[in-house]
Amino acid sequence: MIVRYSRPDMREIWSEKRKLEIWLRIELLASEALVDEGVVPRADFDIMKSKAAFDVDRCKELEKTLNHDVIAFTTCVSEHINDPASRWLHYGLTSSDVVDTAFAVQLAASADILIADVKALLEVVARKAKAHKHTPMIGRSHGIHAEPTTFGLKMALMHDEFARALRRLEAAKLAVAVGKLSGAVGTSAHLSPRVEEAVCRRLGLNPAPIATQVVQRDLHAEFMAMVALVGASIERWATEFRHLQRTEVLEAEEFFAKGQKGSSAMPHKRNPITGERLTGLARVLRGNALAALENVALWHERDISHSSVERIIFPDSCTLLDYMLVLLAKLTDGLIVYPENMTRNMGIALGMWHSQTVLLALIRKGLSREEAYELVQRNAMKTWQAKHAGAPGADFRDQLIADPEVARFFADGELASLCSLEFHLKHVDERFQKLGLD
Repeated sequence: MIVRYSRPDMREIWSEKRKLEIWLRIELLASEALVDEGVVPRADFDIMKSKAAFDVDRCKELEKTLNHDVIAFTTCVSEHINDPASRWLHYGLTSSDVVDTAFAVQLAASADILIADVKALLEVVARKAKAHKHTPMIGRSHGIHAEPTTFGLKMALMHDEFARALRRLEAAKLAVAVGKLSGAVGTSAHLSPRVEEAVCRRLGLNPAPIATQVVQRDLHAEFMAMVALVGASIERWATEFRHLQRTEVLEAEEFFAKGQKGSSAMPHKRNPITGERLTGLARVLRGNALAALENVALWHERDISHSSVERIIFPDSCTLLDYMLVLLAKLTDGLIVYPENMTRNMGIALGMWHSQTVLLALIRKGLSREEAYELVQRNAMKTWQAKHAGAPGADFRDQLIADPEVARFFADGELASLCSLEFHLKHVDERFQKLGLD
């Protein structure tokens, strides 16, 4: 069953209307703080607060002439106030005081959505892990059969990775939840630091301990690096699920809806398109993270080379990661698991995944590692050759028992006891307990 997820709309946070609403709130909070400072008369502030408004289209119209978005905005608001009290609007502020502080509000709100997305994903992954806690499958290294694991352990690993993703996003929110109202070069020459602190507190932000005309962009690069890293984790698991869906493996498969089509040419196809989409989109996040790193170096106290870039990469990346996390949760929730194919695939190696178990047993019996390795590898290669020669009943354990140089070290039934699936999976419950998934 596919779960439908309801969530806040990331696009609304980054809409022009929402941005200007935050700008207006900052302007009014600053004016209110200046009342407490004895700069702005209370009566004038009351007029401003009651009449302050804006119209998005009027702001755009003014910007065509003024070629400055903040001045277009303050002009539009002043038109709405239509009173001498409007002279206090934007008093002591520079454009970046408003823009960067509003940017922080948008980023913090976006982080809240992303954090909620990861929490929802973790719930889905935990359910899948518990459901398949003891579902055995072969583990692979280099894409080659290694030793047994369980699908539940694989999903528990995914849960552990996205628990780290959650912590990263929480840290990223703290990094960018920073405002500044310290003026043209950050010296607070025209506005008391008390105003900055009061406004930031009301907005749920920390005031920058020091700034230039802008908040330093290493903080924003950190946010974007964390977003890209979470995207890399999404890609890692999308790739895993894609590999598990390969026809030769088919241990898990994306949900394929009734009426869905896989190929315009081949009606039989059921392709891992969601995993492929997520894999590709992760590359966009990494590219945007690089652009954020390029934004760190600005001229002196400020230039605006970062501004045009940020108008694209931050709304896009936040919206994109939101989409990717929700999509991965749906993919994982609807994942079709084939335990019978996992069992079948484990049998392909003819029990050769017991090789390390036998190697270590021989070492415990007194052989050097080199001697033990040679004996075990020799029999593994014979088993492999017998398999590909089409010999019926080829089996690694039988091959070991038939080799007198190996068999002499083991009592009757000892090798059979060692070469068991239970031997490999005896600590599964303990691992789940350690991860808090029991």
